[in-house]
Amino acid sequence: MPPPSYDDTGIEHFTISSFKFVSGPSLDIRIAYRCFNSSATRTVCIPTCYGGRINTTLSFTGNDQALRDYRVVVVAMLGNGESSSPSNDPNFPKDLDYRDCVNAQHELLTRHLGVTKLKAVIGFSMGGQQAYYWACMFPNCMKYAVPICSSAKTSLHNYAFIEGPKAALINSIDYEDGAYRTKGIKPTRGLRAFGRTYCAWAMSAPWFRERQFEKLGFSDVESFIKANWEDAFEAWDPEDLLILARMWQAGDIGKTRDDGDYLKALESITAKVLVMPSRTDTYFPPEDSETEMEHLKHGELAVIETVWGHMAGGGANEADTRWMNDKIAGFIGSQSTLVGQLENTRLG
Repeated sequence: MPPPSYDDTGIEHFTISSFKFVSGPSLDIRIAYRCFNSSATRTVCIPTCYGGRINTTLSFTGNDQALRDYRVVVVAMLGNGESSSPSNDPNFPKDLDYRDCVNAQHELLTRHLGVTKLKAVIGFSMGGQQAYYWACMFPNCMKYAVPICSSAKTSLHNYAFIEGPKAALINSIDYEDGAYRTKGIKPTRGLRAFGRTYCAWAMSAPWFRERQFEKLGFSDVESFIKANWEDAFEAWDPEDLLILARMWQAGDIGKTRDDGDYLKALESITAKVLVMPSRTDTYFPPEDSETEMEHLKHGELAVIETVWGHMAGGGANEADTRWMNDKIAGFIGSQSTLVGQLENTRLG
């Protein structure tokens, strides 16, 4: 989760004029991004995840980390509050599509940063879904894709999970059926209910059984829920959360094809794909990744053996992050191993 205080270290913006959204509207948008190792000649793109900001996203760029020799561009996906979003643009469309995010990232990289070839697109959760879309939409622009705790198509179970937090927010008394802004109200109760509803899904049953929250400094589960979930989501804009949740629910790389077939979309991917699910992820389970592997021409499956559930892929547990780093290093050709300080934990 992002901290209540926003860290804008190193963040830059690029304006795209008359950007055409999949849903129809055209408007000027701003894309927020941060470059690491700017002098490197090979580039990796890392889109943000749900609940993630640019500076809470694992970049694997520290000393002896997998991407230390790469120019890494971490890009805030549309709707996350850093790039153009409902919270900062009253004219922002009501509907958002992963294709919008990837098209905007492609514009940033090619037109502004002069990058025509990517070594890889790496992403966690919604960031991983963007990596899949990249592989389908711009197959000649990238060599590797690394979706972490993610999927090429949002499952029905995943869709149903997201309905819970959404319903908690939009049915709260202070959301006022969407009229809270005109009444000068912040739907604090709804935002906190959103976080409380989300909490159990992000970790696993064994994680709670083993009282892993104590390793994070919490003496009981209630204090963990309040600090890591209620308080953290209270810092978010409700409409940003909702538009991203709807995009997540609609995730399907089949939409990049005229026939809408997501299995054929998987089969069409020419990039080498490292698929890294968490063994205990409740909404991007490894079984879904195994199905994807049956249709990927150049796929490699590496399951994160962990009790940290979905959050294992976002940097919540040092051992899992070290393991992911080493897998990424081996996959794209680096021999780096992870040492040093890990970045903050995110949602998805």
